[in-house]
Parts: sequence; C-alpha cells; structure tokens
Amino acid sequence: MQMRPSKVLKILCAGQVASCIKINLADPRVVEIAAMCGFDCVCIDMEHVPTDWATVENQIRAAKIHDCDTMVRVARGSYSSHIQPLEADASGIMVPHVMSLEDAKKVVWQTRFHPVGRRAVDGGNADGAYCLVDFNEYIKTANEQRFVVMQIEDPEPLTDLEAICELPGIDMIFFGPGDFSQCIGTPGKWDNLLITETRKRIAYVANKKGKFAGTVSGTGNLQDIIDMGYKFVSVGADVVGLATYFNPIVAAFNKSTQQQTQLHSIYS
Repeated sequence: MQMRPSKVLKILCAGQVASCIKINLADPRVVEIAAMCGFDCVCIDMEHVPTDWATVENQIRAAKIHDCDTMVRVARGSYSSHIQPLEADASGIMVPHVMSLEDAKKVVWQTRFHPVGRRAVDGGNADGAYCLVDFNEYIKTANEQRFVVMQIEDPEPLTDLEAICELPGIDMIFFGPGDFSQCIGTPGKWDNLLITETRKRIAYVANKKGKFAGTVSGTGNLQDIIDMGYKFVSVGADVVGLATYFNPIVAAFNKSTQQQTQLHSIYS
C-alpha cells in the first residue's frame, strides 16, 4: 500500500502551472464538481469558514475520486490544527499570516517528519491508509508528497523573505493581496504600487531560492500573474460563482415581473 502522490507537486516539478479554486461551502459535492471540471487543486478554508473536520475529510475524498489535490488553509492554533488536514489526506496545507522567520521555522517543525521537523506521528488515518502504509515509508513519502505553503499577507515578514524561502520543508510562498492591502492602509485598492511590487518580489525571491510561488488571480490578469513567475494560481471561489449565476437570473425575473405589473396597471 502506498500514499497517493500529489498532483500539484507533479505539475509544479514539471515546470507547469497548477490551477486551484477556493471552496467556502461545506457540501462535498461542490468539491466534486470542481474536480470533475478539471481543477488541479481545491483550497478548503478553515481560517475563515466554520467547516467541521468530518466535512473536510469528505471533501478531500470527493477531490481524490477525480485525482484532484486538496490544500487546506488552516486556522492558526496548536500543531494539531496544522497536521489534522494532512492526516485526513489533504495534499497540502497553507498557513496564513506567517509573520517572521521564527514563525515559519515553528510551522516546519510542527508539520514535517524527521529529519526535517518533529511532526507528531500517527499513520492510522487516511493519509497512512489506516496503518497499511509501512511506518518509515509513510514518514518519507509524507515529507516528499505533501506540500507546506507559507502565506505572506503582511508587510512584517518581508524583512525575512529570503531567509524564509531558504528554509527546508517549505514548498511554496503564497502572496495574499487582500489582507496585505488593508495592512498597508489601502484596503481593496489593487492598483497600489506597493501591492504590485510586493507580488513581483515574492515571485522573484521564491523562484530564486527554489520555492514555488502562489497567489490569487482573476481570469483577466491570469497571464500577467503567470508571467511574473507564479506557478500555483487560485482563480475564483464557489460562493462568487453562485452569486454570479444567481444575480442575472433574479434581475431577469424582476424585470419581467415589473413589466407585467406595468401592463396590468395600464389595462386595469
């Protein structure tokens, strides 16, 4: 019995770009639809979304059915919060608001097995095939086939950016422009030159130090993001997709009912 290899890591190591979509909704069928549509990865958010662990486990299963990776953005807490998604067989975790080199070192220590870190070992969960994977093979493969992502979304860790990118055990640096925009005092102003410069700098430094660069994007600026050197791009979210679908339907319905009301008023 072997652990499932990461599709994202295979794509990135081949020098290609991996696609991702953010999932806020709890129904595993949403994940399955995204996987069936061809996304390489889904990002399940546990930082902002009150999804329970049993649901996350089922979402991961739904993705794996269609050979789609799952990256869980964890809640900042104890080491258990960081490793539980991995034990449920998520292909990767993203740790938000990494604030310094020491912060990044602590994450690596908690989430990587020997000889890189001191992650607590179980093996009796989905990632270790419920103890069917050999113990030492499990530790080795988990270090090689599960990715750990540091999310940079504050100005403070930029001082340590090169040192963070040199740490063994980190696969990706992910730039979060949303929180970064408010941290620099210009919330939502995406044309702020500092946001553009920081996005470019993170991609440059990550690639220079042998790490993958990730960020969010829309379809309109996707090529610009890729040209900067980003190889992992999260485009869109399930809740945005539903709202985009619902809004024109409601608008069309309201327009029709208003016209009917006006006609009724004329002939009454």
